[in-house]
Amino acid sequence: MAEDRQNDRRYPHNLQGVLQLAVDAGSAAEGPAPVQPMSEERKAWLTQALADVCKGQADEVAQMKQCLTVLCKDKMGEKEIDGEEERDDEDEDERETAFEVLSELCENLDNARDLMILGGLELSVSQYLCHPQSGLRWRAAQLIASCAQNMPQVQVHLLSIGALPKLLQLTDSDPHPTVRVKALYAVSCLIREQEEGLQAFLSQDGFSVLMRGMQSENEKLRTKSAFLLFNLLTSHPEQKDTVVSMGMAQQLVSVLRTPHSPFHEHVLGALCCLVEDCPQGLKDCREPSLGLEDLLRQRARELQGKEESQEELDFCERLRITCFRGQQSDESGMDR
Repeated sequence: MAEDRQNDRRYPHNLQGVLQLAVDAGSAAEGPAPVQPMSEERKAWLTQALADVCKGQADEVAQMKQCLTVLCKDKMGEKEIDGEEERDDEDEDERETAFEVLSELCENLDNARDLMILGGLELSVSQYLCHPQSGLRWRAAQLIASCAQNMPQVQVHLLSIGALPKLLQLTDSDPHPTVRVKALYAVSCLIREQEEGLQAFLSQDGFSVLMRGMQSENEKLRTKSAFLLFNLLTSHPEQKDTVVSMGMAQQLVSVLRTPHSPFHEHVLGALCCLVEDCPQGLKDCREPSLGLEDLLRQRARELQGKEESQEELDFCERLRITCFRGQQSDESGMDR
């Protein structure tokens, strides 16, 4: 009995405590000893813990409603104050804090679903992705990303209310660099492992947005654009022909000629995708005017011996072998 009391006391009265209890009970069941009936003390603890979990969930919903009340005031204020272009700093800080609280709460999938039901996502898309204050635009995009991760129901809802075109537009042309980065993050959460999202992305010429992102001066945007392109080509090889027809291979080689940056690793990975099982991509990369073979040899020399660049070096060698070693063999055969 003393041991039972000691075990009960070490579990907190929240969802994590309930899960830990379940894990420990499962581990005990795997051992040779028979499973003992649950003590009355432990039953009482479990009942209270589950009640606390439910209460905690209700408290979080209440917090979300409070945040939405704060965010809705912006819409009301625009109607009430004619000609006012900017709200005072205190009001803006309050709304930014509301978005930050919502983003944190919506890391919990249940809360993300509840926010959708409460209309929070529609408010974010319709009012805040186009807000004049950049701090509110990027926080709205971040909230959308938090809710969309691994949540097909939320993803479909966001696609149905037109979130993707607005996010792509922000990624492509917003004057504030943080807005562009957060918007692309939200785009990624809407389209990865989501077929409907991918089709919407294609219909909005999303690959061109990624191409321009890799050519921007924003290092984070370049990195995220290249990573998303590489990920999409890896997950959806059927899109290679579409990307190659846009001249993506030539554009990626052009990006590799810019001053070296860690994001070039993803660019090389994307090029590897475009030349494997894609005859036109291979032909484009072999075009003598691109000078890709010399560029790859030079890059390999620069990366040699740098442990942190090993993966980039591997992509470099893989691309060179795929594009040019076979070509040299073909040419030798023709000479014979």
